[in-house]
Amino acid sequence: MNLEVNLCGIKMKNPVTVASGTFGYGREYAEFIDLNKLGGIITKGTSLKLRTGNKPPRICETSSGMLNSIGLQNPGVEYFIENDLPWLRKTDAKIIVNACGSTIEEYVELCKILNTVDIDGVELNLSCPNVKAGCLAFGTTYEGVKEVTSQVRKVLDKPLIVKLTPNVTDIIGPAKAAEDAGADGISAINTLLGMKIDINKRRPALANNTGGLSGPAIKPVAVRCVYQISQAVKIPILGMGGIMNGEDIIEFMLAGATAISIGSGNFVDPEISVNSIKGIEEYMKKNKIEDICSIIGKVEMN
Repeated sequence: MNLEVNLCGIKMKNPVTVASGTFGYGREYAEFIDLNKLGGIITKGTSLKLRTGNKPPRICETSSGMLNSIGLQNPGVEYFIENDLPWLRKTDAKIIVNACGSTIEEYVELCKILNTVDIDGVELNLSCPNVKAGCLAFGTTYEGVKEVTSQVRKVLDKPLIVKLTPNVTDIIGPAKAAEDAGADGISAINTLLGMKIDINKRRPALANNTGGLSGPAIKPVAVRCVYQISQAVKIPILGMGGIMNGEDIIEFMLAGATAISIGSGNFVDPEISVNSIKGIEEYMKKNKIEDICSIIGKVEMN
């Protein structure tokens, strides 16, 4: 059986990656799983300079999911290049850096730097709902996505994947904007904006009041978005949102995803990524599928 996929020029041994913000830079999870078995690792959101993030509490559980309002806390790109990237490059997984910024200029300067280092691609974060500037502000309109993507494309030769938000009326517009501006692929979806209230304190559970909802609760929305995007653009899709096992992965691939990312599931079970790869293999054996790519976008609509 062949599990290899080609995500916009990034050739991976299987379609399973781990989502930005849920896996750090991989060190902690290396104590539980063999990172070499993963198709790819998408790093924690990395910015031009150090970000301290939002004040706590920043995470809370919800029905079938969780809310987070971390605020893209990270040590900055120079620290990442000096301390984390050399360690990551010792693994056999493809390394994709999630790049975030508050202004177009920051995105461009950051990607200029990332273009010079040994990584396999960039996931451009235009969709984080937990920061007051940048990201979501750019990612909700055709014009915003096209402007940032086109400026980054001028300085980045590596594969460029644009991460989209579901917090829009129609996700097709931003997806087309990414393609029109020269993106090589699309990540879908980031978290849904949500809120939880502590009824005893009569205050929001998160210090930031609202946060990004992830986990199984958002999977039907994510699958729908992946399908709609796949019908509107020709570039490949990295699907994500509530994936918990191999069957979920197959669902995303039938909807049109070339590869997937597992996010919140990593918090529930550190071994979920490698176990999901086994789940894919079991599905392929059961259904006599020789090449996983043969099912991409093959859902038969009613």
